[in-house]
Amino acid sequence: MTVEVHGHRGARGLRPENTLAGFVHALELGVDAVEFDVGVSADGVVVLNHDQALSPVNLTDTAPVRPGDAAFPYVGKPIRELTLAQLRTVDAGVRRHEAFTQTPVPGARIPTLAEACALLAPADVKLAVELKTDPTWPIGDVRRLTAAVAGILTSAGLTRRARLLAFDWRVLAEARRHHPEFTRVALIERKTLVPGTPWLAGLPPEDPVSAAAAIGAAVLSPEHAVTTPGLVERAHAQGLQVAVWTVNMPEDMTRFIKYGADALVTDYPDRVHTVLAAR
Repeated sequence: MTVEVHGHRGARGLRPENTLAGFVHALELGVDAVEFDVGVSADGVVVLNHDQALSPVNLTDTAPVRPGDAAFPYVGKPIRELTLAQLRTVDAGVRRHEAFTQTPVPGARIPTLAEACALLAPADVKLAVELKTDPTWPIGDVRRLTAAVAGILTSAGLTRRARLLAFDWRVLAEARRHHPEFTRVALIERKTLVPGTPWLAGLPPEDPVSAAAAIGAAVLSPEHAVTTPGLVERAHAQGLQVAVWTVNMPEDMTRFIKYGADALVTDYPDRVHTVLAAR
């Protein structure tokens, strides 16, 4: 069985997340897929960032885009309230978090999806694009972001290599209806599987495998804490692949490989390669 290595936000444990420098390093490590997150700026540009607001953990203000800009400082504000020009001033190259031994890349900027596509298009990798919406978003905004992402990926010639990921399964429903050419990945974690959850587009959380199949996903991507041998077995029985996230410890990598996972999403692609080589 071949297990794919998916670089989480590029290679988040080793280089700044969701940056072109991080993607270059992930490619150097030989990942099968580069996973990253997208949102939309106030002026309608699809950009890469994990949180819906700029986080001080991995982003630093430098200077306002123009003197006296009332929106400055930008860190802490929602991406949807900032223009691309404002976002471009933010330094995305230094992380302040003790959990990672990350090599900083000072001066790295928040890239656009188009820039990420231009970098990754020549490489022989998949693009795992997570759309960062949540159930509070109006459906019109969900549709617009889904359409914008699909349009950029299509223009870059990446339709067959790109997959659309979402915790907010309305994205998957929109993609199935209007952009069926893209592989769809159903993300789940503990908080999205509670009774009455608003995350699964009205589908019942008691059987996430059947729900993912019903929404038209080809891949179920569970949080490692909810991944069991039974979950993997049921997913495979319904024709779904399983991509487990975020798997950083070698013993966990070995365990999920034994479970039969099809892919491991990791901050440390180098560690997965070491585990696979040992097997």
